[in-house]
Amino acid sequence: MFETRKDSALYRPNSFYRQREFSHLIVGNEELRPNFIDAKDSVSRELTQECLRKSRTVVAMRAIKPWRWLSRSRNVSFDGGTHGFRMKRLPFMAIVCIFMLVIIYRTTNYQFRHAEIEDRFHPFGMDKDAELASASLDYLPHGIIQANSDLELKPLWLTDHSRSKVNIPSYRSLLAIPAGIKQKQNVDTIVQKFFAENFTVILFHYDGNVDGWRDLLWNDKVIHIVALNQTKWWFAKRFLHPDVVSIYDYIFLWDEDLGVENFHPGRYLKIMKKEGLEISQPALDPNSTDIHHRITIRKRTKIVHRRVYDTRGSVKCSEASREPPCVGFVEGMAPVFSRSAWRCAWHLIQNDLVHGWGMDMKLGYCAQGDRREKVGIIDGEFIVHQGIQTLGGSSARKASKNTRFEESKKRQRVPTVDVRSEIRRQSTSELQTFKRRWEQAIKEDKKWIDPFKRSQRHWHP
Repeated sequence: MFETRKDSALYRPNSFYRQREFSHLIVGNEELRPNFIDAKDSVSRELTQECLRKSRTVVAMRAIKPWRWLSRSRNVSFDGGTHGFRMKRLPFMAIVCIFMLVIIYRTTNYQFRHAEIEDRFHPFGMDKDAELASASLDYLPHGIIQANSDLELKPLWLTDHSRSKVNIPSYRSLLAIPAGIKQKQNVDTIVQKFFAENFTVILFHYDGNVDGWRDLLWNDKVIHIVALNQTKWWFAKRFLHPDVVSIYDYIFLWDEDLGVENFHPGRYLKIMKKEGLEISQPALDPNSTDIHHRITIRKRTKIVHRRVYDTRGSVKCSEASREPPCVGFVEGMAPVFSRSAWRCAWHLIQNDLVHGWGMDMKLGYCAQGDRREKVGIIDGEFIVHQGIQTLGGSSARKASKNTRFEESKKRQRVPTVDVRSEIRRQSTSELQTFKRRWEQAIKEDKKWIDPFKRSQRHWHP
């Protein structure tokens, strides 16, 4: 075996070719010292070469030994003395796998339930459509985007004369009203009064007859929308989106069977603004044909009233009453909404419940505050409810009598359908559906708090 002695100040393991002096070599018990002075001698040259060769071998063996030890120690540590470390590693990996499976299961379950709720309450994918619409706007420069619209008629071109006649009113309001040709005279009277106060008017033709209105002077100044046998709420949900009617301060969503001899739109809005009402309706003349709730009856000595006292009937209204129809209530025949209130009310209208039953009891939640103060009946300007059943009503049935179609039905012994009864049955069914949806929405929205049940303060009218 060979050993190296580090008694030379110039000893470097990797510098055999750069240094002229080397460490002493011990071969057995003999010391070998290279002699470069007598390198010409052949014996000395051979001894020198042998010393170099053997010293390289010793140094190489010394350099390889630590790497062999390191690899041997790694094998021992991973095998843990053949199996130790692996046996410890298996339980740890099992715990990690179980933990990951639990997380994946809970995440998947949550996503499934969330998707189920979204499908139930947004069957047409409205949220997804809104997200897509918002994302698609990113491709436009911000300044060019116009999110709102209106129902104002625009000329194809402007002349100098037409520019000079442009009159921008101090406020803008909208009248939307269903219009059947059989109520032409009554609708004409209503529209003329509202046009005199710079209203925009839109007619919902539920009977398909538009040409029958062309002889009226204001015909070309109103918006005509036609859809056969559709209700006022169906039209409103589809054509009065808050972003479309956002320029209007007030929206009148009226029925067509209302007498307006004692009603003035301008004075009505002044009262509504002065009283701070967000939702209102004109009071009904006591002589009206069809009155469903006593709170809507006109009080002769008042300008506005917000509650009623009545101990008759199934609903008892007293000083302690805090809910509709005793307080904070308007009926669906002639509601008037502020811009903010309509944005809320439009979302309350159910897309598939076209008769709107049950909505009047919840409109107070859209009053932008306390419904006992922000919702009221205006007595100073009142109307007459004529109670004419137009959509599927008696007038429609009379029009179909004594026709060939009616006679053929009799010959074929087909049972006659009472249209009005069917509509009322459908309306009652929709009322129950609306109530169930309201209760279900309260249960599922854990963050929602009923604003009218939080405070139990006594309120004085």
